[in-house]
Amino acid sequence: MASEAEKTFNRFAAFGESSSSGTEMNNKNFSKLCKDCGIMDGKMVTSTDVDIVFSKVKAKNARTITFQQFKEAVKELGQKRFKGKSPDEVLENIYGLMEGKDPATTGATKATTVGAVDRLTDTSKYTGTHKERFDESGKGKGIAGREVMNDNTGYVSGYKGAGTYDKKSK
Repeated sequence: MASEAEKTFNRFAAFGESSSSGTEMNNKNFSKLCKDCGIMDGKMVTSTDVDIVFSKVKAKNARTITFQQFKEAVKELGQKRFKGKSPDEVLENIYGLMEGKDPATTGATKATTVGAVDRLTDTSKYTGTHKERFDESGKGKGIAGREVMNDNTGYVSGYKGAGTYDKKSK
């Protein structure tokens, strides 16, 4: 049971910390673990309790806790969460809550493709000069669709007799 708790500890310790090896956990990740695993219930164990216990078990000048310190913190929180049970039962219940849990990413921003986004990105509905930037399949023409390509032949655009000067003068 303790090995499962250690795996959960390592997953939460490394969560959101690219430089973390997963062996030490900061207060933010400890609070997240308590919240995601159900140790913090809002009645018996609150976020304030979690912060106080974290400060109590960590070393004076440290910002993180090891797995051994984590076990002490969990024992203390477990006594508050499961009142009237023996320390072994409490530890077993806490490890049961932690078993197989991963850090949750609820509320993370997701890309949307509904409503106005579909209309704005549908090239078949474009009009005017914007229509010229795409071919029939909706694929962009690149620079040819964005810039007016100049005809540097010396003739005015729209002149029908281009290339006939030499023929007239002789």
